[in-house]
Amino acid sequence: MNRLMEPELTSSSASSGSWGWFTGIFRRHPFWVLIIPIGLVLYFVYGGLLWNVWVSISNWKGLAPSFGFEGFGQYSKMFGSYVFWIAVKNTLLLFLIIPFCLGLGAAIAVVLDQGLRGSSIFRSLFLLPFALSFVVTGTIWSWMYNPSNGILNALLHAMGLGALQGTWYTAQETVMWSIILAMIWQFSGYTALILLAGIKSIPEVQIRAAMLEGASKLRIYSRIVFPQLKGPVATAVVILMMYSLRSFDFIWVLTEGGPGFGSYTLSIYMYKQTFLATRFAYGAAVATVLLGIVLVIVVPYVYRTYRR
Repeated sequence: MNRLMEPELTSSSASSGSWGWFTGIFRRHPFWVLIIPIGLVLYFVYGGLLWNVWVSISNWKGLAPSFGFEGFGQYSKMFGSYVFWIAVKNTLLLFLIIPFCLGLGAAIAVVLDQGLRGSSIFRSLFLLPFALSFVVTGTIWSWMYNPSNGILNALLHAMGLGALQGTWYTAQETVMWSIILAMIWQFSGYTALILLAGIKSIPEVQIRAAMLEGASKLRIYSRIVFPQLKGPVATAVVILMMYSLRSFDFIWVLTEGGPGFGSYTLSIYMYKQTFLATRFAYGAAVATVLLGIVLVIVVPYVYRTYRR
């Protein structure tokens, strides 16, 4: 009987020994586990970025791909185009949602922090706009902004404010402000929840001590609470920056790339040049400029903020 068991024991021991040798390597050199994910990130993210830069200096014209070196001719054409500078201005204009969302978010967070009855319901309602996709949000606001039968103009007319009725997203003068207003609506509630989480993380002892000393709520929030919200504020600013730069789907659904050049951001301009005009090298140059804005504005802000 023992002899019959010997082969099984020997095989099991060999298998265990080989597996133990394999796991032993990772115990001695745990960084090997990161080789595969790092390789995937390098290939699909940074490799894609470098490929886009190469396409921007290639001679790719039309649908047939061509990767011969052409130089910086596409950049010269791009910087000489007044439409490109309109797109740059509109892209930077979207950063205006940051102070408005922070201000409204702070006000909402303070109200929710009071523990009023039904605050959990209001918290969910404030988060709901952010839970919606940009496609849904753009569709809803296009209905609301409709100059002929939209609810916004109808509401202004019913309130006796017909002078404020406008063409909203259908006019070049007002389309960007219509986009900014809708984005503030979508992100203010989410910003409020980030700030509310920061408020709740402040030790209760500090608040109670200030109350025992007779400090008013205004003084408590201005001197104790808000100075300790640098981390949550930095997180909210980074998120708002990134969504401002990648708001293509919302703007496209709301305006369909119009009217005229009024709603052109760099992402809209890049899409139209690349896929509608089939100027792939030119579109890659626009995308490279958008990447440059991220590297010049967003990355330094993140580095300096979290380093502190």
